[in-house]
Amino acid sequence: MLLLGLDPGLRFTGWGVIEASGNRLRHVACGVLATDSAQSVPERLKFLHDGLMALLETHRPDEAAVEETYVNVNASSTLKLGYARGVCLLVPALFGITVAEYAAKSVKSSVVGNGNADKNQVKVMVHRLLPGATIARADASDALAVAICHAHHRATKMAWGQ
Repeated sequence: MLLLGLDPGLRFTGWGVIEASGNRLRHVACGVLATDSAQSVPERLKFLHDGLMALLETHRPDEAAVEETYVNVNASSTLKLGYARGVCLLVPALFGITVAEYAAKSVKSSVVGNGNADKNQVKVMVHRLLPGATIARADASDALAVAICHAHHRATKMAWGQ
């Protein structure tokens, strides 16, 4: 089962693909889609759309998972993050892929065991859970963490016959 994790952002959208077989996880690929901040928001969203479409064509994941948006003090930043998140939800749906959503605390808890873990703790645990993964940016590490969280939740649901 190939799982795609997405960490949405208008500037950097992290992505990670893992293979889940029972409780075994294997890193397949990861990276970041980086938009040009000199471009308009619609152009940047189109770039994210096209990049995600190409990723799904290449890797053909069975399911996807997206981190939920957290509301911060800056309403404009939150809105722009929401735009990027909308693209991250839309593209897998266009491929007919089931999309799950997880809160940041749930992702951190699944990967680190602590919902208040910092980005470095998440990155360290992602490296331990996916040995050999080469991760250039924290956004890619966060996306892999979303995929790992989804794999854990899938396994739990299957164990309970859901």
